[in-house]
Amino acid sequence: MAQRYGGHYSPDGPSEDGPHKPATGSYRGAKRTRAGGRVNLLFLVPLPLIWKAFTTDPVGMAQYLAALGLLILSAWLTREGILAQEAYEARKVARRPALPRKIVGSLCAGAGLFMAGIAGFGLLEAVIFAVLGTIIHSFAFGLDPLADKGMDGVDMFQTDRVARAVDEAEKHLSAMSEAIQRAGDRQLEARVDRFRTTARDLFRTVEEDPRDLTAARKYLSVYLLGARDATIKFADIYGRNRDPQAKADYSALLDDLEGNFAARTEKLLLDDRSDLDIEIGVLRDRLQREGIRPDTNNE
Repeated sequence: MAQRYGGHYSPDGPSEDGPHKPATGSYRGAKRTRAGGRVNLLFLVPLPLIWKAFTTDPVGMAQYLAALGLLILSAWLTREGILAQEAYEARKVARRPALPRKIVGSLCAGAGLFMAGIAGFGLLEAVIFAVLGTIIHSFAFGLDPLADKGMDGVDMFQTDRVARAVDEAEKHLSAMSEAIQRAGDRQLEARVDRFRTTARDLFRTVEEDPRDLTAARKYLSVYLLGARDATIKFADIYGRNRDPQAKADYSALLDDLEGNFAARTEKLLLDDRSDLDIEIGVLRDRLQREGIRPDTNNE
């Protein structure tokens, strides 16, 4: 559920209020996701409450089950908050998450421990559990990003258009990864991952300058849609008969796509540099007409 940056990204999808799962694929230079390990343990720790619930009176059962539900909800929110934060950190320009999931997860953890304390101990113990649980959870997993970054001077209309286009392109990449896994070929999975990295380089370039969207729109929509469909068909065929010719043809397609995406990214970067040179030249001409000459000597 979380996506959009660069030109501008919200970890919550095209609209700031709309839920949307964060892209979890790797970015160039991105670290391995932190949404595992300790986070997965959060789903396991509350499970003994099931035994407690069904070995006590009805009131206690309701309290234990409520505690279980709140703790599982806390684990889910924490995982989604970490994924949203990773998406936020991956880009230069980003909106803060619309819903601070990790903070809400901490509160749910405290509420769950409070209910467990009420069921098994008493009010004072329940309050202690709730306060300690909330604080420890916050220290263990941190807080959500609470401010936008790199948004000064950003054209929100243009960056919204870019965000929607990139979100759709990310869906095509995710579908490609899911499809190629059905083929059961590690080499091809790595090849698709390499193409995804190249495609995301183009995404980042467009996000950083939304004016590039027009030049890159075919790559973000038509070409990626075709790549997705080709990957799905290839996975179905190759999964049945392991046809080496089909594998060779598909690998050649990825080579062509990767080369074209890289070339488009390079062209956009060169165009951006040309635009900068033009702006600098215009400014220098204007300064000269007004009789102002840059002075590099600090006297």
